[in-house]
Amino acid sequence: MSDVSGVSNTSSVFDQINQANKANSTASASSTDSQSDMFMELLIAQLQNQSPTSPTDTSQFMSQVTEMSMVESLANMEAAIGDMSSSLLGSQSALQASSMVGQNVFVETDKAMISAGQDEINGVLELPASSSQVRVQVYDQNDTLVDTVELGQQASGDIEYSIDTSELPAGEYRLVAQAEVDGKVQSLDNFVSHSVESVTLGQNGVGMTVNTALGGTSMGQIKQIAA
Repeated sequence: MSDVSGVSNTSSVFDQINQANKANSTASASSTDSQSDMFMELLIAQLQNQSPTSPTDTSQFMSQVTEMSMVESLANMEAAIGDMSSSLLGSQSALQASSMVGQNVFVETDKAMISAGQDEINGVLELPASSSQVRVQVYDQNDTLVDTVELGQQASGDIEYSIDTSELPAGEYRLVAQAEVDGKVQSLDNFVSHSVESVTLGQNGVGMTVNTALGGTSMGQIKQIAA
């Protein structure tokens, strides 16, 4: 795995990706060499066991050698194209990952981290149906209700909200998002904004985990990316 904490670390990611690609290339070359050795052994065995009165036709022998050369060339070309594809994919993922560091992502969670001097918490709610009343409650680490944001009547869809945190001490808080739909109170999916500290790449750059103050988050749990 490769950890990207900024653009300056991109070179180390490339080194790790290239090392992985080199290992894959070596494995492919080894497989091709093994096939070539097996073919040559078969040819040698054929020559050693041919009948003295009816030796192998020279044109047939050369045809077999030519066919083997063509197969080997195609195998080498396929391996080279595969290595190039993996390298390009890894490099593209590394650049994308490094560009995300420092941006804000809206992660599906009920937790929010407030740092010293932070004035607000931003989030997005998913409202499945129109509601007569939408609210977001804020609880501290002692599970004490410290704030309630009333969003009023809302139509179905994504609801953006902001919570003033200028009077709240730094620390971790729990957010409870609720809506009254058809006279019943239901919980809502909440996506809270968090700053990206680093991004972890999967093998060959495939798959990414976004790391925030809350820990690692898969891309599937992120609703949107903001500057």
